[in-house]
Amino acid sequence: MKTDYQGALQQIHKPHPVWLLHGDEPLLSQQILTELRKHWQQHGVERQRIDLGSAADWRDAFNELDSLSLFASQTAVEVHGNHKPDAATLLLLERFIQQSNDNQLVIVMPKQDAAAQKTKFYKLLETQALVVALSIRDEAQRRQLLQQLAKQQQLQLTDAAWSLLLEHTQNNLLAAHQALLRLSALHDGNTAADVADLQPALVEQSRFSTFDLGDAALGGQAEKAVQILQFLKESGEPTSLVLWTLSKEMRLVMQLLAQPNSEQQLGIWQNRVGLYRQACRRLSRADTADWSEMLRQADESIKGIRDEPTWDLLLRCTLGLAGIRLFG
Repeated sequence: MKTDYQGALQQIHKPHPVWLLHGDEPLLSQQILTELRKHWQQHGVERQRIDLGSAADWRDAFNELDSLSLFASQTAVEVHGNHKPDAATLLLLERFIQQSNDNQLVIVMPKQDAAAQKTKFYKLLETQALVVALSIRDEAQRRQLLQQLAKQQQLQLTDAAWSLLLEHTQNNLLAAHQALLRLSALHDGNTAADVADLQPALVEQSRFSTFDLGDAALGGQAEKAVQILQFLKESGEPTSLVLWTLSKEMRLVMQLLAQPNSEQQLGIWQNRVGLYRQACRRLSRADTADWSEMLRQADESIKGIRDEPTWDLLLRCTLGLAGIRLFG
């Protein structure tokens, strides 16, 4: 069964043994996982998390699902990563779907493109699990979602403030949500927040934003990109937000190199097409061959499962996008 973000929220209390959350909007997966975790806590379900370093880690997930807990009669396992199960583990997945014993498996992956949707793994889930595509169709849907999040923070914004928030954060839902969280701490909530109220939450005393970082790296301005990255580090910018920006830009460049002139299909704003084409002229597919691995390592460092400084890995990603290989 396929659904979208809003449809998934209606399925939280229904007994789906397997969920697949996939997309390029981490805020949407965070919101769904938050609701699922609330549901599990209310019903005494024990939660485990598995981060996939390789396809072999899938066996750890099924071992957790098969194990008997002394503290709970049901188990929910979250699997995060981009490694699909091998043929043998795929059989374990199919068996689990058929005999889940009220346990749940939630798989969180990046967006599954057209090629990925042709794999046996995806087709199995498409027919026998709940598959949730996490994407935003247009600005109206983006604003509707952010209004829901603002309501949770007991916030109201004027139309001018909404326009500024959407323009400043472009298509980065995570950044917009963080701005709303900062606004809730700064504003009394008794009146609708206007542009003057919102601006401190947007700039947060920063001269640079993650958007500036992405633009500088895409434009091949390595020195400026490093300067911005250092400023973000010193100003306490969340590493997850920096990685989100770099990951989005790097994956779009990889897709454009594989499928030239597909900017419109990829949802790239017209005023940014030139920037991406400039990056694609400077880079080759060989230059981007290790980008997915670089992003994975940075993600693992943020999650605490890799013993390597996160900002060093983000520097490597930044320079890679700018066209400079830090290590041979």
